[in-house]
Amino acid sequence: MSNRPTGRSTGRPGPGRARLALALAALLGGGALTALPAQAAPAAADGLSVQYRTSAGGATADQTEPWLKVRNTGSSPVQLSQVKVRYYFKADSPSDTYRFACSWAVRGCSVVTGTFGTLGNPTATADRYLEIGFTQAAGTLAPGADTGDLQLRFHRANWQTLRQSDDYSFNGAQTSYANWDKVTAQLAGATVWGTAPQGNDPTDPTDPPGGGQSLFDDFDYSSHTDPAISAHGWNVRANSGGPGVPGATWDPSKVTFVSAGGNSVMNLETSTAGTGASTTHTEVLTRATKFRNGTYAARVKFSDAPKSGPDGDHLVQTFFTINDLKAPMADDYAEYDFEYLPNGGWGEPANILYTTSWETYNPEPWQAVNQHSEQRRSYTGWHDLVVTIDDSAITYYVDGQHFGTHDAQYLPERPMSINFNQWLIDLNGQTSTAPRAYDQQVDYVLHVKDQVLTPAQVAAKVAGYRNAGTGFVDEVPAT
Repeated sequence: MSNRPTGRSTGRPGPGRARLALALAALLGGGALTALPAQAAPAAADGLSVQYRTSAGGATADQTEPWLKVRNTGSSPVQLSQVKVRYYFKADSPSDTYRFACSWAVRGCSVVTGTFGTLGNPTATADRYLEIGFTQAAGTLAPGADTGDLQLRFHRANWQTLRQSDDYSFNGAQTSYANWDKVTAQLAGATVWGTAPQGNDPTDPTDPPGGGQSLFDDFDYSSHTDPAISAHGWNVRANSGGPGVPGATWDPSKVTFVSAGGNSVMNLETSTAGTGASTTHTEVLTRATKFRNGTYAARVKFSDAPKSGPDGDHLVQTFFTINDLKAPMADDYAEYDFEYLPNGGWGEPANILYTTSWETYNPEPWQAVNQHSEQRRSYTGWHDLVVTIDDSAITYYVDGQHFGTHDAQYLPERPMSINFNQWLIDLNGQTSTAPRAYDQQVDYVLHVKDQVLTPAQVAAKVAGYRNAGTGFVDEVPAT
């Protein structure tokens, strides 16, 4: 255990004090504190049926459009988050990736998830599947009720024409809803409807024993106003307050999405002209505080130099998790940081990367209980950042290499949100009034609940999502 490192105690506003106001505002605005319905018991073994129709019946099409309804035919309520439906198809080429979209759903597209998988035993009509799931917010399905329309679609990532006439689950003649047993449905991991392609009885690899539910996002959005950002649980910060330069604003329009290395990446821009009023910071965070033990990973591009204007500002570029401080020195506070300072700050003269695990702090007078690791060198460029939390320790990795392990005293007692931000500590590093701007970029974020993955396993999991054409999934249950 150590208190805040020498040189960081003076001048640093304290990420806990500054960020918790933001986290609370975002949570209250996003309704993340709403009580969840009681967990429903699974229905009887024959408790689900699936109806299907298509709105794109041609042998070839720009996209496949399987519209579905899931009905509870049992006698007990069904928690929709326990339901998985699979639609099986033949890839147009072995290297193809696919993109999923929900056009409309009675319960809202924000509660519907779609991921792609590869069959272990390919057949002449199927080697892939689209798995439809539901978030906790989808609620329950009463006996005799159905979900209503799930107007779904998927397409090749390159938008080339696809052939669907050879797809196992496709029926071009079925243009009105009817029961369809060439899709399968699972309830709490047990198959209760349909027949899979031969030799491919469905299992539920996304929800193995001991956790494993994942959040993955490759940040493929059009702009900060893209409705999918909110639908996927993110908040782009616009409210005022710390951390950083007094009088600065948090500008959502400075969060943009660009192409880099063939992937869409999120770009956070921070700028200043040497005054508080001219300073803009950026932050993106999950509205939900539902993440605790497991693996957290992100690929982040740090920058040593501004993209324009004079260099030297005391900049902080981050990837972190956090919850709120209920009271000064409350021992159920938690925060786990990657913080890169390209130009020093907090008493440091040059670039430094910190990882810090927080137990608690007191805002006034400042007192901190944390443990940290650091490396004093440049980290400009892309880096794979991983932190794992189990019941014994917090372990940090950078680019596959061990960076630091922190003690069990600093383990989280409550769930947290996931955050990225870029901000200026002060204006002391560069006193010029010439405008300057800095970029931090994020390629993806991954959280796997209650499972500790190695950096190599993280890379494989991310590659698996991308190879399957999955740009977003959130299976992590609300708390």
